[in-house]
Amino acid sequence: MFPRAFEYVAPASIEEAIAALKGSEFAKVMSGGMSLLPLMKLRLVSPELVVDIGRISGLDSIDDRGDMVSIGALVRHYQTAEAQNVPRALAQAASYTGDVQVRNRGTTVGAVVHGDLAADQPSAVLALGGVIVAQGPNGTREIAADDFFVDALTTAVEPDEVVTAVKVRKDGMSAYDKLGRRGGRTDYAVAGAAAWLQKDNGSISDARVGLTGVAAKPTLANATAEALIGTDGSDQAIEEAAAKAADGLTILEDLYGSVEYKTHLARVFAKRAIKRALSA
Repeated sequence: MFPRAFEYVAPASIEEAIAALKGSEFAKVMSGGMSLLPLMKLRLVSPELVVDIGRISGLDSIDDRGDMVSIGALVRHYQTAEAQNVPRALAQAASYTGDVQVRNRGTTVGAVVHGDLAADQPSAVLALGGVIVAQGPNGTREIAADDFFVDALTTAVEPDEVVTAVKVRKDGMSAYDKLGRRGGRTDYAVAGAAAWLQKDNGSISDARVGLTGVAAKPTLANATAEALIGTDGSDQAIEEAAAKAADGLTILEDLYGSVEYKTHLARVFAKRAIKRALSA
């Protein structure tokens, strides 16, 4: 299918992009276009204006920012996957995102802002205590990943803001694992989990577990994280904590699984991600 008619601009600066967004009733920002363009072709979204930020300089680097790593808005999936300073959970999630063409064109920040309930990298950003940096007419603000994902394909970005970077913490141990819709890892997730852990004197002192594919949005398995803290990270402790992965969550049934099946997978992949993180 073909998208409805739309205007297109390729600003040279963030300020120009914000001005274009502010002057339109319904505009969309495009970086790699791997999420936006398919939706437009299916006419599930029909912006009157597409603001392509792909030519703005300074958004294509991965930088150390003290205790965090900052990933610019134009960093491609493959770059995130291969970067030595990107935490393991996010690097793994990026490496499992789509096929080679998608990984070469799509961006990590774009995947996060898109907020697909079955995407890989949002759950890793959640587990890694991420911060989303957005710039708009009133300046720059930072949004905690915990508050960023609002609902299906809905995030906390305002219509006249451009997300310029995503920051994730560098410390601790982390990992990501999933079941793809076609049985492998390079497709949207039927279910997946990212885990981040810290150990102190042999016990887990802090933990975060992000889930994808099982709820209406990327979400945290808080009950699992809480159950892990204070344990020795043994197989039994992990098993008991992972069993709580779906606690307090509304699990969605879809074409790829019933509520019971998705609940089971949430527990399975929470356990796998935690074990994978501890074995790093």
